[in-house]
Amino acid sequence: MSAGSAVDRPAPQTGVHEVELRIEGMTCAACVGRVERKLGKLDGVRATVNLATERAIVEHPVDVPVSRLVETVQKAGYGATEIRTDDPGAADTGDAATADDSALRRLRLRMAVALLLFIPLADLSLAMSLVPTLRFPGWQWVVAALALPVVGWAAWPFHRTAVLNLRHGTTSMDTLVSLGVLTASAWSLVGMALIDDASPALSGWDAVLHPTGPLYLEVAAGVTTFVLAGRYFEARARRTAGRVMRSLAALETDEVTVVVDGTETALPVSKLRVGDRFLVRPGERIAADGVVETGRAAVDTSAMTGEPVPVEVGEGDRVTGGTIASGGALTVLAEQVGADTRLARMIAAVERAQTEKSATQRLVDRVSSVFVPVVLSLAVLTLVGWLVAGAGWTGAIAPAIAVVIIACPCALGLATPTALMVATGRGAELGIFVKGYRALETTKAVDTVVLDKTGTLTTGRMTVTDVATLGVGADAGTDADLLLARAAAVEAGSEHAIATAIRARAADLPVHEATDFVALPGLGARARVDGVVVTVGRPPEDAGVLAGRVEEWEAAGHTVVAVEVDDELAGLIALSDPVKESAQAAVAELVAAGLRPVLLTGDRPAAAQAVAAACGITDVVAGAMPDGKVDHVRALQEQGRTVAMVGDGVNDAAALATADLGVAVGSGTDVALEAADVVLVRDDLRVLPATVELARATMRTIRGNLWWAFGYNVAAIPVAMAGLLNPLLAGAAMAVSSFLVVTNSLRLRNAAAWADETLGQVRQDD
Repeated sequence: MSAGSAVDRPAPQTGVHEVELRIEGMTCAACVGRVERKLGKLDGVRATVNLATERAIVEHPVDVPVSRLVETVQKAGYGATEIRTDDPGAADTGDAATADDSALRRLRLRMAVALLLFIPLADLSLAMSLVPTLRFPGWQWVVAALALPVVGWAAWPFHRTAVLNLRHGTTSMDTLVSLGVLTASAWSLVGMALIDDASPALSGWDAVLHPTGPLYLEVAAGVTTFVLAGRYFEARARRTAGRVMRSLAALETDEVTVVVDGTETALPVSKLRVGDRFLVRPGERIAADGVVETGRAAVDTSAMTGEPVPVEVGEGDRVTGGTIASGGALTVLAEQVGADTRLARMIAAVERAQTEKSATQRLVDRVSSVFVPVVLSLAVLTLVGWLVAGAGWTGAIAPAIAVVIIACPCALGLATPTALMVATGRGAELGIFVKGYRALETTKAVDTVVLDKTGTLTTGRMTVTDVATLGVGADAGTDADLLLARAAAVEAGSEHAIATAIRARAADLPVHEATDFVALPGLGARARVDGVVVTVGRPPEDAGVLAGRVEEWEAAGHTVVAVEVDDELAGLIALSDPVKESAQAAVAELVAAGLRPVLLTGDRPAAAQAVAAACGITDVVAGAMPDGKVDHVRALQEQGRTVAMVGDGVNDAAALATADLGVAVGSGTDVALEAADVVLVRDDLRVLPATVELARATMRTIRGNLWWAFGYNVAAIPVAMAGLLNPLLAGAAMAVSSFLVVTNSLRLRNAAAWADETLGQVRQDD
């Protein structure tokens, strides 16, 4: 089974709709589990929520409206809005980015105010502790005046969320922060009247590790400041991680000029429909996928694929939405619009990948959902334990507060989704679109890469180089033209590279009409032309007098196509398909990475061996029909190998779906793209080893994040319970823990860094 979502995310059943919601107010993995549970209690509803992307994908029966889903999330204490994908103009990317900017500004303001007040507060508290002679009457009220705006206004988001959680009988990270801050503040206010200005000073580390008597206001303010700072830098990092997806979404244009009976009309792109003709002026973005009807231009695809050289297109050529036409105007017939364009589907695939979860992350979410109540119980146990030990209320409060603050499970919730978000964004930057977490996981485990020939190792841009017929003498040329014209008639409806090349060679010849067309999977096609049955396909084993030509052409690496008339061989067509310049380097890098490359093609052995030799591949399987490709992939799997299948054609789709990992090149057919788990949009095979390197780096990062997050909590909680951790330091450590997880994930932006220079990629940072 393919590594796509067939196992991880089953397709919605009949009568089940799928909606994407933007969730606001989540702060930790406990929130994720709560939203999933609340939605899951509705009949027939299944939800997957992601903390890093703040999104939920919800499958729901038709009788459960989206408004009820939104209401359920809101009743759980969180905000929810539907993200619509059926209307390209309604995509939430821009609105979400604006909302993120606004939230970031508010967070920065609270952090700045908290920091400006905490610095003099900490200095004053430390000075009063170290040098009692500096104490002046009412100094504690000065401390209170500095602290209360921090623990009140700056910490208000924590308190508000904690109250909302309490109203719904739940807890979250904000519950721990709010409880710790309020407890420290309340205890301080009660104890302020009891402060003795002449109490002895603390010295050395005691002054740093222990609060000033019963006054914990600097602790409450410090915890608030550190948590706000950690959340601010975390939000900035997460926004940076989503930069690539926003830049891709920005490629979608808002307006299109539709041409109807020679009249040009400007319309919102959401009004564009399949079959409409639209005008693309020089410098404009192409609004949808389609076919050029008139005009000629150079199309710049660099923003989407990173390819630095524009592609010349003219009448009959296909163009992709989101690319830019320059040097000429085009009239394009729209074939895929809105969410059906290749760009929209690629963006949707990566966004889906960012929302999917690994089994490890699901376990983390389940653990986090009970983590907060456990921590609160441990805090109470710590308080009681120190009281029983005779420490008194003053000595028992500090360890209890430290336990509450140090144990916030933010890092656990961010460990996997943040790394996945950065990795998929980095992949999109390199021209690699990953459809799910399992695809990355499987890519890391792949040890065998099976490569199709045409369009994968070769350019897929075939040209007819020679024609041989059974005609002799003066009729030979006429026979060749007739042979090509009839073959072109049979191939009139095919998108295969061979069919395109034959039609191009016969473009100046008289047009012949074909009827009774029949596709022969893996063999070719058959139709009735000029009253005879013409078959275009694989050469027979016995080509008779033309056998020498077959051997000669195949030895040169050419593809040979036979044309039969009424089941009798009439002639041969030789086609050249150059090996991609990047193929040899890509194969060498795969071998260096410990992978075994295998060439699997339906072409004949001699032609396959020639291409394999040019690429540096020693394992070759030729003459494979579509079902034969599937059988060979299964045979490798039965040998215990983890197989990646790389292809681009309809005849590769079954093998792509059968392999552990299906990889389609972006120039491939829609069938191949849908069957694959990873899509390479660059016309450069070196992105394949880059994909492997990215996947391995991602899995290493996720493992490192989880080890740190688990280890941090396991080690820190006992230290806090033992009274060895000042609550102030606990707040700093908790904030730093989350920040380290996010920044460690951001290192993935440099994965496969060699590809930036080698493939001509230039990153434009925010």
